[in-house]
Amino acid sequence: MRYWLGGLSALAFLAQPSVAVTLYGKANVAFQQADEAGDRELELQSNSSRIGLMGDNAIAEDVLVIYRFEYETSVDDGDKDGQTLTQRNIYLGLQTNYGTLMGGVYDSPLKTSASKVDLFNDMEGDIRNIFAGENRSKNVIQYVSPKSWGPLTAKAAYVTKETDGIDGWSTSLAYDQGAFYVAAAMDSNIEENVTGQKTWRLVGAYTLGPVMLGGAWEKYEQQENEGNGYFASAQWNITDKWVFKTQYGESDIKIEGRESFSIGGDYKFDKRTRTFVYYTRNQDDVIRDDDYLGVGMELKF
Repeated sequence: MRYWLGGLSALAFLAQPSVAVTLYGKANVAFQQADEAGDRELELQSNSSRIGLMGDNAIAEDVLVIYRFEYETSVDDGDKDGQTLTQRNIYLGLQTNYGTLMGGVYDSPLKTSASKVDLFNDMEGDIRNIFAGENRSKNVIQYVSPKSWGPLTAKAAYVTKETDGIDGWSTSLAYDQGAFYVAAAMDSNIEENVTGQKTWRLVGAYTLGPVMLGGAWEKYEQQENEGNGYFASAQWNITDKWVFKTQYGESDIKIEGRESFSIGGDYKFDKRTRTFVYYTRNQDDVIRDDDYLGVGMELKF
């Protein structure tokens, strides 16, 4: 009897009016040969695979309460920094005709400014190898301009360090219209356990038919240390199924003489599923040279 009662209770709960919920995620796994500082091995690599819930609830005309709970999970061995799940973008906010205001854990405006041109994002060729500023900040309050601004998007984030240093901020302004995309962004004291940090970034992209050319420049300062770098990328949509892409960058922001080169191709089965091959070389003048050759698959839902 208790099983019947439990089932009826669950059905009664599901029948109640509820907040809209969307389940989404991405599984990205590659089988690669990694040659890191001369140590060569074959490995299965999970590339920022994730699962999340997001949705909204209307509380007035043109006013939505929005939320997201997104977590990364390692499809290869189930271990992400000693845990099964780790936080990614998580927030609660308000969306109105005047823009969106949210609080939680979220990618900084400077980080998201280059997402369009970082063609090997979340993989061995990610621009985090050469650039600073790829931050997902905790205790952040962020504003995003409304869609009524058309091709312009402004973002501003304030990061409360609470008991751990000086509060920080990040801003960006992007123009995305037709074939053109340009963005400018700046961070100040946004990195954890770092003071006196400033980062500037300029991003641009141009699409001509099936070809997109992109690039970014960055300058980084942290007290007495400073550096700058750049990268360029190109993508050719050969057909609606086949994509060729490549990316190269160098900087002295993280380490002297740092370079990153990637080349690869995608085959799209549909809008959600693709398979890919890639080669990446990350090298510098000080520590090591790393090479990666792999093949993988990605499913989005």
